[in-house]
Amino acid sequence: MRLNKYIAAAGICSRRKADELIAAGNVKVNGAVCRQMGCQVEEGDRVQVNGRTIEAAEKKVYVALNKPAGYVTTLSDEKDRATVADLVADIPQRLFPVGRLDAQTTGLLLMTNDGDLAQHLTHPGHEVYKTYVALVAGVMSDARLAKLRRGVDIGGFVTSPAKATVLKQHPHSALVEISIREGKNRQVRRMFAAVGNRVQALERVAVGNIRLGHLKEGHWRKLSREEVEYLKSL
Repeated sequence: MRLNKYIAAAGICSRRKADELIAAGNVKVNGAVCRQMGCQVEEGDRVQVNGRTIEAAEKKVYVALNKPAGYVTTLSDEKDRATVADLVADIPQRLFPVGRLDAQTTGLLLMTNDGDLAQHLTHPGHEVYKTYVALVAGVMSDARLAKLRRGVDIGGFVTSPAKATVLKQHPHSALVEISIREGKNRQVRRMFAAVGNRVQALERVAVGNIRLGHLKEGHWRKLSREEVEYLKSL
């Protein structure tokens, strides 16, 4: 098995990230640093990443987390902020997030130790709809909805057509459901800003057909076999 695949199979990171660890000299095979991308790992070899011995046969775990506001979507943070890893600390396996949510965005975040699936789902060429419910300031007019549905310029990047529906219009704000296929940094917030509506609160409620449902904030659940197979089929 190729070394990067072995590292991904152990749930450490994706193959792409594994290549970066290898190139940086952070991986040892049988006690020796290995920087060769094509290095093969045989049965009985001892592989260490950042000094930690890993096993490729680690049980795969897939969970849905309801991320609260204030948590960053990383496994560690140089500013000592709360991370999503803190919310799944009771799971023995080391899970990492599939994609990102900014610190103030709440809702559905998939986490796993399956590096291959995570890389598949986050690859730029892979387009699965992520659905959000946004509370935005002001009136969400038909004209503004039409712009979101066509795609808007968010600063050097024109988004793909979005699915957008007003769930409720208040006198000074609106509740809008929006589904997008890309995952640019703070994309939903930037899209609404581009049409003149500032996001006041944002929650992701679905990734493809996997929905947040009634999962309590800060809690997680394991994905069903059907949900895992669905993600692998995308």
